[in-house]
Amino acid sequence: MNPAVEELTERGEQLRRDGVVIRTYDLWKTYLMGDQEIHAVSGVDVEIRRGEYVAIMGPSGSGKSTLMNLIGCLDTPTAGQYYINGRLVSEMNDDELAQIRNKEIGFVFQTFNLLPRATALHNVELPLIYAGIPSDQRLERAKQAMRQVDLEQRMYHKPSELSGGQRQRVAVARALVNNPSILLADEPTGNLDTATGNEIMALFERLHQQGNTIVLVTHEHDIAMHAHRVVHVRDGKVEKDEKLK
Repeated sequence: MNPAVEELTERGEQLRRDGVVIRTYDLWKTYLMGDQEIHAVSGVDVEIRRGEYVAIMGPSGSGKSTLMNLIGCLDTPTAGQYYINGRLVSEMNDDELAQIRNKEIGFVFQTFNLLPRATALHNVELPLIYAGIPSDQRLERAKQAMRQVDLEQRMYHKPSELSGGQRQRVAVARALVNNPSILLADEPTGNLDTATGNEIMALFERLHQQGNTIVLVTHEHDIAMHAHRVVHVRDGKVEKDEKLK
């Protein structure tokens, strides 16, 4: 094995042994706009351990969404290294990244992203279908995920028959169904009223207490304060990393 590759592999194994789920080293994402370079993420070093509840917070244009896309393997870095669960994903091809997204990361989006004609239960089953899980196992795991978010009584309802908060709970159940390494939530209360948003944040706290690793991306200070640690991003860099609880 190439010595450089061997060193990177050993680093990944050490991170996994240390319980580090996410680790970035000098991570960059640069876009070309005409003849101008835009550094959306500029040399970010961040480490998130198993069981942490972390908010990535910053104003619009701070680079937090780009950083989320890199962490979620929805985009690839221009430079630097990114490990998830000890695996060097910054060097992976598109097919490998798709497998990582399906197996390691549970996504919760602001807009829910549910199939309108499918039942809540079928929406939750979808990641298991992509993972090739047999139908009987799929059904039981999807039902269990629905129970985790207190929606067992609404499993056979379609999204149009659910409230905004219930739709987001379905999205959370879908994110949980593959037992991912991290739950990655992008502005999860953005489309909800304050009371419903607080209910969703209470759900995240409960999921964290059950051992889930949660990364929350938000521009709202009061939402970030629900997390146990806040990484403040500005101008593509980590401005401050503070532990709250």
